Amino acid sequence: MTSLPAAAVAGGHDQRPRPNSPKSGSREGKTVGRHELSRHARFAEISPEVGVLDEQAMNRALTEDPAVFELLAAMTNATDERLRAAAIRLSSSIVLDRARAGRASVRGISRLRPVRGATDGDLDIDASIEGVSAARAESRPVALDDLTTLHWARPHTAFAVVVDRSGSMSGARLASAATVAAACALRAPAEHAVLSFAASIDVIRPLVSDIVPAAVAERLLRLRGHGVTRLADALKAARDQLSHARARRRVVILLSDCRSTDDDDTLETARGLPELIILAPADDHEQAAHLADLAGARWAAIADPLNAATTLDLLLEARVNALEIRAECP
Repeated sequence: MTSLPAAAVAGGHDQRPRPNSPKSGSREGKTVGRHELSRHARFAEISPEVGVLDEQAMNRALTEDPAVFELLAAMTNATDERLRAAAIRLSSSIVLDRARAGRASVRGISRLRPVRGATDGDLDIDASIEGVSAARAESRPVALDDLTTLHWARPHTAFAVVVDRSGSMSGARLASAATVAAACALRAPAEHAVLSFAASIDVIRPLVSDIVPAAVAERLLRLRGHGVTRLADALKAARDQLSHARARRRVVILLSDCRSTDDDDTLETARGLPELIILAPADDHEQAAHLADLAGARWAAIADPLNAATTLDLLLEARVNALEIRAECP
């Protein structure tokens, strides 16, 4: 199950790991052979021979036990190239379906917006006086264009998804990233960027692009963990992407264990972001919790990649709910 710690909304746990703790996970560029994959009880059923992935068998297995997706995620890193390609295609389809099952949109704080010439809404008398006076002075009937009405409008949201592709990333963690990226594409189709980082930054999808969610998901699932983690540079790149957004709400979503391997200005950069959400692996989240606590970010630990989009929705809603409560207080 996806873990959403109680401290997530407030900022995170009070952990104090060393600033430059070694990266965890498998060695760089390692793939997974059939012998290792066969340790899973259902592998032989799903891949009866080299290069084969039985999608019907996988779908049956997922229906009976959703945890089988961890096997599919591991298969996206298989040594068998044909099996790896098939696993990536199927994983991409599954994460897109799961992302669609979440909430269709992200709430914002409702604001009154004046509109001239509309046929609905509440009449803004003060704003309409000038138009009514002009109509009378010209001895003509008051027209719609002379009137101003008020409408409730919700601001749009822009996302920058930042995916750690350093040495600690594995199939399940990349599947979480693909699920979150797909969720953002569906919730903010006009403005969402996707970046990956290790020693360098790769813009997989710029903020405004016609690259479809399926292509982004497949590219994320094809990433292989390697190299160091330059976290501050990645956050700065996300900030730069969002600087061009038209949306009022701008959110950086970081998927990482946050074990930066450089002495850099990660904390200062994180504090300077308009809004930061951190999604960390359930088995390696201490650094992420610590960074969120210090930076005033919200965070959660992800155990099940397919629940990553639901967890993201909860964290996005948490801020909106807090702002609405604050607005209602006298």
